[in-house]
Amino acid sequence: MDTLLHQAIRDVFVPRERTVRGSVFVYRGALLVPAARALDVLLPRLEPLGFTPFLRADGADVVLQAWPMAAAAPEKATVNVVLFVLTCLSVLFAGLLSAGSPTFDALRRTPWFFLAGVPFAVTLLAILTFHEFGHYFTARYYRAVVSLPYFIPAPFLLFGTMGALIRMRSPARDRNALFDIAAAGPLAGLVVALPAILLGIVWSTVAPAPPGGGLVFGDSLLMRVLLHAWFGAVPPGMMIYTHPVADAAWAGLFVTALNLIPVGQLDGGRIAYALFPGHHRLVGHLTLLGILGLGLVTWASTWFVWAALIWMLMRFFGHVPPMDDVTPLTPARRVVGVVCLILFVLLMPPIPVQIS
Repeated sequence: MDTLLHQAIRDVFVPRERTVRGSVFVYRGALLVPAARALDVLLPRLEPLGFTPFLRADGADVVLQAWPMAAAAPEKATVNVVLFVLTCLSVLFAGLLSAGSPTFDALRRTPWFFLAGVPFAVTLLAILTFHEFGHYFTARYYRAVVSLPYFIPAPFLLFGTMGALIRMRSPARDRNALFDIAAAGPLAGLVVALPAILLGIVWSTVAPAPPGGGLVFGDSLLMRVLLHAWFGAVPPGMMIYTHPVADAAWAGLFVTALNLIPVGQLDGGRIAYALFPGHHRLVGHLTLLGILGLGLVTWASTWFVWAALIWMLMRFFGHVPPMDDVTPLTPARRVVGVVCLILFVLLMPPIPVQIS
């Protein structure tokens, strides 16, 4: 096998040394052609031999690793469909509980009361669906093997769902493909979430605040600006009753912000990996410290929970590198990456939910 691999790589890569780690062949040396061109040559040559090539820079050298190809078991869409239906029902139930706007008082007293949950459910599911299929279709564009979205029903949680996810079953081609697949989800979700939050605010009303307390959604920087621009200063004793569409858009923007946290295998973590090669772990640790600091400043227990989850992501779920980890990110993508990090700051509420 070593002879066959050497023959497959010899006109694009000059090895200085070779080691074998288990079933992985590792060559250290220099490329004879640009990394992107080398991958075009290596992929069709190594796949018939049962290997996938990985290129990465190590100082002045380039390391070529030939990993055995993992057999991809066929997947059926039955589980995806069942989970989506269950998520629709649980989000509809959550929408019934969130339809606290006076607009829905009359509807809740009719046999068609369940329709009060439809605006919330449709809006949130649309945001999540656009988000996940943004990942899916971008991955398919780059010929990556990827699953259909798995929606996660959570009928006892505030929004009726824990979001959705897709499984990347093959590595991305290069950093640019990795970046595009990661950024496509949040940006596609925003295509629905931003118009929804604007419409939801327009449909919201200001009315006397009810006696006693209740759950209040915290405002992100973006939400605070939009509410103030539309309603101005709310008089004492009054409050904004957000329309269910606004509530769902808030939830969708919050999920987007969480996904943009630049750690682990979250979308933001993959963006940071592509944007800051070799420094993504430092970015993750700084983010963890920032979230702990936010928890100490706001004294919101939510952030300590998220800090623990982020630590687990960093500790136990490492990155799957792209096949070509040598070709740099294009300047345009660097700009988009910075925009994604700014969106994380704009969309993340300091205190997501509190009791008023």
